[in-house]
Amino acid sequence: MSSSAIITTLAGGFIFPFLIRLLWGKMCEHWGVAGGYMAAGFIVGTAWTLTHGVGFIVQSGGAWVDQAFAAYTGLFVASAMSGDNVGKGLVNSLFAIIGGVIGGFILSNL
Repeated sequence: MSSSAIITTLAGGFIFPFLIRLLWGKMCEHWGVAGGYMAAGFIVGTAWTLTHGVGFIVQSGGAWVDQAFAAYTGLFVASAMSGDNVGKGLVNSLFAIIGGVIGGFILSNL
């Protein structure tokens, strides 16, 4: 992978959790449930367009990384750095992985 592809992938992976951390809570506080739906459309839609449409995340080789992994990594690190409970986050991560594996297994057998 070239250095420019590495830089754009890191920037693309940074944008999504940054926007979530910066805007989602504020939009929910200001507009309530409607703000949550607007944040979902605006933040996820913008990040998806940048990473998949514009190509900020470069996929190469056999590994495929989802946008959700960038959100998880960025938000987990930001929470850990701000002093949140890392142990609780790891437990939630474990159950999310188990749920994803079960969901993938069910979908693969349809």
